[in-house]
Amino acid sequence: MAYDLEEQEQIDEFKAWWKKNGNMTINLVLAALVAYSAWQGYHYFQNKKSVEASALYQTMLTTDPSKAGDIKAQSAKLMEDFSSTPYAGRAAVYAAKTNFAANDSKSAKSQLDWAIKNAKETSVKAIAGLQLAGILFEEKNYDEANKILAAIEDKGYAGLKANMQGDVLLAQGKQAEAKKAYQTALEYLDVQGRLHAYTQQKLESLGA
Repeated sequence: MAYDLEEQEQIDEFKAWWKKNGNMTINLVLAALVAYSAWQGYHYFQNKKSVEASALYQTMLTTDPSKAGDIKAQSAKLMEDFSSTPYAGRAAVYAAKTNFAANDSKSAKSQLDWAIKNAKETSVKAIAGLQLAGILFEEKNYDEANKILAAIEDKGYAGLKANMQGDVLLAQGKQAEAKKAYQTALEYLDVQGRLHAYTQQKLESLGA
């Protein structure tokens, strides 16, 4: 097939460019294909893990609450093998509740601590923090309870956090600080809720 002079010049220019840059171009294309395949593989793996974690989590939720050992084992598997999914944090909190009901506060505290540090959802971290602070409060470990509460960042739980901080401070004999905490709690708690009314009563009992 014959080419005119202009076409032949373009072909010659392309050949020269390809001779100089061809290998690099091929390598770039291959690298892009490998990266895309890896990205696709990663998301497939993550989706597969999430489905497996969801199934195991649902199994745990339907397990008889009296079988604390089974729930503990199921939650441990989620925490160890599926820590990258949100189900791991939820499982830790659920198992902690079951273990605490079974008078195993040591395991409950360990699971809640794990959830605070590793849960993927800020709401789960907050719930774990409130529950752990509650256990520490019952154990009269007020300093640690305060430390846990102070670390809760989710604004959706600001009212519950401040209310419990008030309880801890009051137990420590810090009435002025407790008043401030209860006042803060009232700003966030549902005005129509029972906890708001109860917090208001606690505040009034301090002469506020």
